[in-house]
Amino acid sequence: MVSAPSLAEQAYVRGGATQTAVKILVVGHFAVGKTTFIGSISEIEPLSTEETMTQAAESVDDLKGVQGKTTTTVAMDFGRLTISDRVVLYLFGTPGQQRFVQMWEDMARGALGALVLVDPERLADSFPVIDLIESYGLDYAIAVNHFDGAPPRDERALREALDLLDDTPVVTCDARDEKSSAAALTTLVRYLLGRAQQTVRQAAHQTAH
Repeated sequence: MVSAPSLAEQAYVRGGATQTAVKILVVGHFAVGKTTFIGSISEIEPLSTEETMTQAAESVDDLKGVQGKTTTTVAMDFGRLTISDRVVLYLFGTPGQQRFVQMWEDMARGALGALVLVDPERLADSFPVIDLIESYGLDYAIAVNHFDGAPPRDERALREALDLLDDTPVVTCDARDEKSSAAALTTLVRYLLGRAQQTVRQAAHQTAH
């Protein structure tokens, strides 16, 4: 098991102490919409390593439930979003196929947390992703990517299906929509800030005693 990054590793300061850059992972299974999500919200031209899928890739990757998928991420996606004068989010999208899992350890290093994109019609595909994020000790939120024509899912049933803790945030988003993507990230950041404050309070309490 990989140990969780320390607070010092999680926060990077750019330009003296005037701005803090926070690394966030955008993760999920194959074809769940990670590249689309980062592209919809990044304030810079996102770095994308999308390549056309070949017949060889089709024989390796599970295309069940995926329609019209012609490209795939082969390294990572990268975007940036300034959320205040002091905080900038650096978004790293990970490839979803199992053959790229070895890349995740390096990408997870220094991350403050993760946004896990979920396809409600392919929930079982999210289990390995969540297990991997938990093995790195990262806090995360669930963003249910609402695909065209997909019926709404009951949050309680979804939580039970994914075996989530009660305080793990669950939001619905449209990865193609900037405002919807921003709302999902805002939910994650607020959750991470709350977790960080809780850790500080616990440390202060232990020191006092």
